[in-house]
Amino acid sequence: MSPTPAPTPLPPASRPRRALATGCEMIARAAMDVGCRYFAGYPITPASQIFEVMTRELPERGGLASSAPDEISALAWCLGASIRGVPSMTATSGPGWALMVESVGYAVMTETPVVIAMVQRLGPSTGAATGGAQGDVGMVSQAVSGGYTIPVLAASTAQEAYEETLRAFEIAERLRTPVVLLADKEVASTTEVVEPDRLPAPPALLRPTFSGPGTYRPYAFGAPGEVPAFAPAGGPHKVTVTGSAHDFDGHLRKDDPEVLAVLRHLEQKIAGAEASLGRLDLDGAGADTLVLSFGVSSRASREAVAQARAEGRAVAMGNLRTLFPVPRTALVAALDGVRRVVVVEENMGGQYAQVLAPLLGDRQLVRVNGLGKLIAPAEIRHGIG
Repeated sequence: MSPTPAPTPLPPASRPRRALATGCEMIARAAMDVGCRYFAGYPITPASQIFEVMTRELPERGGLASSAPDEISALAWCLGASIRGVPSMTATSGPGWALMVESVGYAVMTETPVVIAMVQRLGPSTGAATGGAQGDVGMVSQAVSGGYTIPVLAASTAQEAYEETLRAFEIAERLRTPVVLLADKEVASTTEVVEPDRLPAPPALLRPTFSGPGTYRPYAFGAPGEVPAFAPAGGPHKVTVTGSAHDFDGHLRKDDPEVLAVLRHLEQKIAGAEASLGRLDLDGAGADTLVLSFGVSSRASREAVAQARAEGRAVAMGNLRTLFPVPRTALVAALDGVRRVVVVEENMGGQYAQVLAPLLGDRQLVRVNGLGKLIAPAEIRHGIG
């Protein structure tokens, strides 16, 4: 494993004790701090501030930022940089994601690390550029033909946006996979207090790297969950990168045992890491009612839970920081003793509740949803019962 060099963070003494920032600003700063050295994007509300900060500041920190003519080009350029060995990120919203989908599948098939900051707005289609929503859960989780899992992380505050961006890069590089950081308009655009001295140190980015001896085989692995060693295109080893079905050497094949092994491996390397990837911040274990939410809806959920507790109800609160792979290990622990699960999300019908339903057994599932508006704590309190 070879670490990707990252800039030295500011010493604690030189950091302000409190600062104001948006979620978009914190995503951009975390990306630069952890070692992102290439950004390509196309301005799109409500992700445009990520584009603005990265294009302004990344070159000053030794990286390169490109303004792409469209979202298709933006992600394709990021993948090209990553294939060269450069940690890369783009940012978009729902309409841009729709254009990126073919390249997302290419990143999965070629095992190319990339981080995609996906800031949700009200849809479908171009929808409402300044309207908030959490309606893209299904779209990002089902983007790849074959049902392959892309890690999807979520943040409910600007501080969490920094933390989850660091985690997104670490996961992308370690597992050689695209990772989606899912935010929403309110978290991305709201200016709020962050505490720099509480921000975690950026992790080293460890992309498994080929060091020989022998001939480099771009997609070779031992166990199904093992990540193939990486060699940069243009380096000393012959590298074949193809989005078509291929064997361990990258040769196009059909109905070949190696091809089928590669395809199974693409899912197994993510599924096998579920316990380490899954993150659920749980407050109040042992209650009979559990409220689960993510993004901006977690903020209203915390307030509703506090109200319910003040009224004598035993209620736990779970803030989902990992949506996919579904954090089964953390959920099983959180559900111990729970009889009622309230899932809060700002979309029609409850997209993530539908994902969770098969895991809940005979527990009562209550969906609290909103469309085109923030969900009020009073609505969640009513759902708690």
